[in-house]
Amino acid sequence: MVTILFQISLLIFSYATLWFIVSLIKKRNDVADIAWGLGFIAICLYLVITHPLLPVSALVYTLVTIWGLRLAIHIVIRSRGKEEDFRYKKYHNEWGKFYLIRSYLQVYLLQGFFMLLISLPVLIACFSSPPNLNAFSIIGLFIWIIGFAFEAIGDYQLSVFIKSKKNSSDIMQTGLWRYTRHPNYFGEVFLWSGIFVIALPLQNGIWGIISPVTITFLLLYVSGIPMLEAKYKDNRLFQEYKCRTSSFFPLPPKHFIPNRQ
Repeated sequence: MVTILFQISLLIFSYATLWFIVSLIKKRNDVADIAWGLGFIAICLYLVITHPLLPVSALVYTLVTIWGLRLAIHIVIRSRGKEEDFRYKKYHNEWGKFYLIRSYLQVYLLQGFFMLLISLPVLIACFSSPPNLNAFSIIGLFIWIIGFAFEAIGDYQLSVFIKSKKNSSDIMQTGLWRYTRHPNYFGEVFLWSGIFVIALPLQNGIWGIISPVTITFLLLYVSGIPMLEAKYKDNRLFQEYKCRTSSFFPLPPKHFIPNRQ
């Protein structure tokens, strides 16, 4: 396990550095969002090349690849022809003359560190897979499917809404977004929880819990919900939507009477 961690750490370091160079060429740091999903695919490819492929590891690699490829394609389409994402613009303004070094350390290498933590169930499946799939594999696959559906459908519904909305202050409030303000984030946490369940019965499988815990922490408290919702702090429609809609777990909307004063 220690050897695999070292190898993957070196791979991720090289991968993060490569994408930092890409960001310098493109003059925009939001390429890191594209690199996120593709990075996990790179990890899976490396493990396929260097380790025997068994049913459980093959299942995990397949699920991670499907997720990473869909996410990367979605982000490429979403950002095509648009300015750099507002979160990275904010960093540019705040970091000033230290922008380049802080970008490398706090965007790319830090992202690589979290990539390593979240990929732990993948690494566990690599070197300790049983010969056949089991009940945990089926349960984990079912959880992953639910999570993937939430993320993919939520992203699709939002992209259709953005293309059709007439007022920039309008807020997505239908479909899955009626039940949670962030169905795509919920889906991402849920699908990584499914991958953890698949790896759970394997040797050292319990350590895979670091993966869904890390992605949950990031999305709920760091780079996900807080940064995104801060953008809408002065949007009255969003504040009303926020009062009646669950922030994360899908729940029936609350009855809410807005204060018009």
